Amino acid sequence: MSATRAREVAVVGGGLAGLVTALRLAERGVQVAVLEKGAEERYPCNARISGGGFHVCFLHVEQDEAALVAAIQQATCGFAQPELAAVVARDTRTAVRWLKEKGVQFVKGGGDTWRENTLAPALVARPGLQEGRGGDVLIRTLGAALKNAGGALLRGARATRLRMDGPRCVGLEMEREGNTEIVDARAVVLCDGGFQSNGELLREFITAAPERLKQRNAGAGNGDALQMARAVGAQLVGMQTFYGHLLAREAMDDAPLWPYPMVDHVCTAGVVVHSTGRRIADEGLGGVYLVNQLARLADPLSAIAVYDQAIWNGPGRGHIVPANPHLVEGGAKIFRAHDLRSLASEVGLPVATLEATIAEYNAALAAGQGARLAPPRTTSVIKAYPIVEPPFYAFRLCAGITFTMGGIAVDRAGRVLNESNEPIAGLCAAGCCTGGLDGGPQAGYVGGLAKSAAMGLRTADDLAAFLRAGD
Repeated sequence: MSATRAREVAVVGGGLAGLVTALRLAERGVQVAVLEKGAEERYPCNARISGGGFHVCFLHVEQDEAALVAAIQQATCGFAQPELAAVVARDTRTAVRWLKEKGVQFVKGGGDTWRENTLAPALVARPGLQEGRGGDVLIRTLGAALKNAGGALLRGARATRLRMDGPRCVGLEMEREGNTEIVDARAVVLCDGGFQSNGELLREFITAAPERLKQRNAGAGNGDALQMARAVGAQLVGMQTFYGHLLAREAMDDAPLWPYPMVDHVCTAGVVVHSTGRRIADEGLGGVYLVNQLARLADPLSAIAVYDQAIWNGPGRGHIVPANPHLVEGGAKIFRAHDLRSLASEVGLPVATLEATIAEYNAALAAGQGARLAPPRTTSVIKAYPIVEPPFYAFRLCAGITFTMGGIAVDRAGRVLNESNEPIAGLCAAGCCTGGLDGGPQAGYVGGLAKSAAMGLRTADDLAAFLRAGD
């Protein structure tokens, strides 16, 4: 074990939450180092390949704080911890303004008002992974600002264990260049994202078949911070849900069909069935809800989207990288027929069952009784389209997991809580390694970039005040 490094604060993870936290601490005069396990100059993290939109539940960040809190509670069916909802509703706008002061560029990314704070350069209309866009520029800009502010970014440094002195965290151990090093710190802030790329944790909390989910992410979310926190008694919350999108089945084979086009707009306008020809879940609850339902199937790759010409030419053209025409351009196999019987035969679905499923569905919509279907089809948020206009279409689906929603329990100041809801001294967490905000029974999504930036900023401000008060 090599020599000890001493820092006031050690931040684990060089993504958005980690860099925001560290840079804010450095601005407050705190000696800080970021430990990033990626050794490359452009190390992988989800923020680099994100869509770049800063929003709160798809609302503009400058909306009234009370309205944003209400939207968070509605989206999560009351699951979100009130104090965390308040942090995101209040501090996301502050974070966006602060990022602009640091030189981060934003553009209006589309016609919706929530897209008005989209990282520049924005995504372009083409399928596949788009590197070097706004998220990548964001991470490079914050990294340079951290260096200029006197902070350190240690690449190739993987945190492996928290060091405790009784009930207090006093630093950690890290692996770097084949050596184990001790980092002494007055506080540790965990910011390494979710556990979406850890098969064992996915099997424990999310799905019985993690290998049959598409890793729609940077591949860096192994849950290291979560496991370290768990080992010292941290409470975990909301572990059963994740943020992701529905993708074409061929994305599993690394065709240029991920992270875009996502096919949520098609699936939520039409129906999603499994191999029996019956619907899986309420499409009206949105793509994030549906992708969670797919993950819980015995075979997450057994789902199929069924829709018609009106949907294909309507909702199918929604989003920056729409399913129509980019599914075909990316290599997805789309089945097409002039009647449902022929479509079922082509896809390999039970003909009579699919016909009955669509007939029941269309009749319920016509009568305004979608809620009486089993499963129901609600229409309060997303419009339901009858499947009546030939030709009819289908394609096979996979569940794309972007980041997990659950994680380490924290209070409004980012302090990690134990099973008795008491703070663990010297230990904080921010961003997507934390739980208690997104999730709930309908996998309500609040906003990954907003969560990381707002919680990082708030954690840094409160931690800096605490450290300086103790000097």
